[in-house]
Amino acid sequence: MLEVPFDLKKVKGVLFDCYDTLIDIKTDEGSTRTYEVLSNWLIYQGVRITPDRLRDTYKQRVREQMEASWERYPDVRVEEAFASICAEHAIWKIDEKQLGVQLARSFRAASLRRLHAHIKSHRLLDTFQDLPRGVVSNGQRVFSELEMRALGFYDRFDFVIFSSDVGCKKPNPRIFIMALDRMNLAPEDALFIGDSYENDVVAPMKIGMQALFIDEAWRYFGL
Repeated sequence: MLEVPFDLKKVKGVLFDCYDTLIDIKTDEGSTRTYEVLSNWLIYQGVRITPDRLRDTYKQRVREQMEASWERYPDVRVEEAFASICAEHAIWKIDEKQLGVQLARSFRAASLRRLHAHIKSHRLLDTFQDLPRGVVSNGQRVFSELEMRALGFYDRFDFVIFSSDVGCKKPNPRIFIMALDRMNLAPEDALFIGDSYENDVVAPMKIGMQALFIDEAWRYFGL
């Protein structure tokens, strides 16, 4: 793993990535079985659509929303894509907005293969308990917040920014600047910890932040 410069004395606030940093996760969103389960579940919610059409339409809606964005690294809210699909394929009157949320969460549950907390990261948070702490994650609030809460992470942070909240993803510098503004810190006073070289090390360092790979942080603090 590539080591990067780090000076703990300068750190006045810490930002974390979520997945593969705080949470160990594996999903299989391309599985045919995932869409078969969702297609069957939707029948009981008043929506009739085949698994193949659900998969293809969902991917198309997300792609269209991405292409319509002016962001260089755009993100969307998947519950909105699912809501539009439900509205178009309803066989009785539905609340498409609420069903879009439920379908997004069911989609996550159906595709989930592993979900665990990195215990070392819980211990790492203890190290920074006297500093402002936040999360900047390429994630969907509709289900990512619930995963963080279930594993005991969410309330350990002063704030959490998911890419779905703001319409852009890391490595877009805008999402880091939003977090720094929330902490009222200059870039050089903040440390970012994550697992991705491009998103969590290079991108924050480009705007003047310090950065560490999560493995390096665990080693540095003897975890």
